[in-house]
Amino acid sequence: MSLPPFAITAVSVVRHGVLQLTFADGLTGEVDVRARMHGPVFERARTPEGFAMATADPETMTVVWPGGADLAPDTLYERV
Repeated sequence: MSLPPFAITAVSVVRHGVLQLTFADGLTGEVDVRARMHGPVFERARTPEGFAMATADPETMTVVWPGGADLAPDTLYERV
C-alpha cells in the first residue's frame, strides 16, 4: 500500500503548541498548531497536559489527541 506524501508517520511534542512531524515521503519539521485548534473538540488538547498526548494515528495518518481532536495532514504538510 502506497501512502500519500502528506501522511503523518511520527509525531513528537517539542513544546506546548509545537509538534515535530514526520511525513510518509520523509519530510520532517516543526509546526506551531495552536492557531488551528478551534472548537470544543480541542478543549483538552489546548491545555499543556492534553497537548502532550498528541500521537500519530496509523489509520487516519494524522496527528490526533484523546477525545477525537485531529488536524488535516495535508495542511500540516504545507506548513512544514
